[in-house]
Amino acid sequence: MTKQTKITVEATVNAPVEKVWEVWNNPADIMQWNTADPSWHTPSSENDLRINGKFKNRMEAKDGSFGFDFEGTYNKVDLHKEIAYTMSDGRTASTVFEEKDGKTILTTTFDAETENDPEIQKQGWQAILNSFVKYVETRSIN
Repeated sequence: MTKQTKITVEATVNAPVEKVWEVWNNPADIMQWNTADPSWHTPSSENDLRINGKFKNRMEAKDGSFGFDFEGTYNKVDLHKEIAYTMSDGRTASTVFEEKDGKTILTTTFDAETENDPEIQKQGWQAILNSFVKYVETRSIN
């Protein structure tokens, strides 16, 4: 058995951890920020944020050419601190929320899948994280 490759992405959000947590987990918000590229979108999101609760985000190309469900089951929910889950394919991921000086540092570590180059996967997850930061910070202004 080969060792699972772990990938980590990180971003700092100019918002308090309570706000970051809320936007990270609210399905209406997830549908707004959960994209790595403007040609994609998340037309539906379900989130039962509790241990053994499930989430499902439908991710689709806007032109309808491709889509998939990103789903999993929560293993850990530590309010305003950490969320960990197992994806439907058995890989795991965790996101740590750390508040520092009124900002929130988000660090997500996930098991790489074997179909795509790890660097491409890192870029995709980082792009989604960057989209989240932009959404939260723009939303905070309004």
